[in-house]
Amino acid sequence: MFKETFQRYLTMIDETLTQLPWDKNSLYESMHYSLIGGGKRIRPVLALASAEAVGGNPKNILRAAVALELIHTYSLIHDDLPAMDNDDYRRGRLSNHKVFGEAQAILAGDALLTYAFELLADSELGQPERQLRIIREVAVAAGKDGMVGGQVADVAAEGKSLTLNEIEEIHKAKTGALLTVSARLGGILAGGTEEQIGALTEYAQALGLAFQIKDDILDIVGDSETLGKPTGSDLRQGKSTYVSLLGLEGAGQQLHAQTLKALSALKPFAERAIFLNELAHYIEERKH
Repeated sequence: MFKETFQRYLTMIDETLTQLPWDKNSLYESMHYSLIGGGKRIRPVLALASAEAVGGNPKNILRAAVALELIHTYSLIHDDLPAMDNDDYRRGRLSNHKVFGEAQAILAGDALLTYAFELLADSELGQPERQLRIIREVAVAAGKDGMVGGQVADVAAEGKSLTLNEIEEIHKAKTGALLTVSARLGGILAGGTEEQIGALTEYAQALGLAFQIKDDILDIVGDSETLGKPTGSDLRQGKSTYVSLLGLEGAGQQLHAQTLKALSALKPFAERAIFLNELAHYIEERKH
């Protein structure tokens, strides 16, 4: 059931991405290369599933959901740049800057970010009050107090020994902020109550930490071919991770604890959160 529902969401997301109006030029080619280059689509999937959990129709928020994928893709293009993580491969293919050059990669990321807000402001989403709330929340999650701020802290921490709390604070922003706003977007645009939105927030915050811990584990024990990029990059860059601080066993325990926390937050939804429940297990058990 989980795989079927996941595939239903993926089909909706990919069809929407394909139907977006694009100008056929070199910038489009660079944007499209990374956007359609695979990926788990966790953020838009989380938004659609959250909309259903509060009783909404996921089809009504599709353009907002795919905006999250545009933002995520822009962040990956920039993360791979030589000045950042300096990764030559992403999802089993050459990174954007290795194909189109650094300047074009930077501009493609910029264009994806701004296009995302064009979609979030689309009048077809309706409910202007909810829409305005989401535009602001996504901006905060993606910006200086969220993903970008977390990335700055992550870069600054290279070569330093961090505490568990410091690592968590970085990743709540770098990885967790966009995942959290994805769940909130689905709940808010679908008309969820504040109690429901609060439960989705708690769920997604725990899911975000679980996602990052699993990434840290896979960077050590994962297979490069399966991951689609080289392993051991955190170690080479001198980053403090859950594994470097706690060891593989300790990181695994933290991963399970965050998964249980996420599952506990879903109790108010009962059967309407079956997919979100299974998504947490999927994050914990994934191989890439």
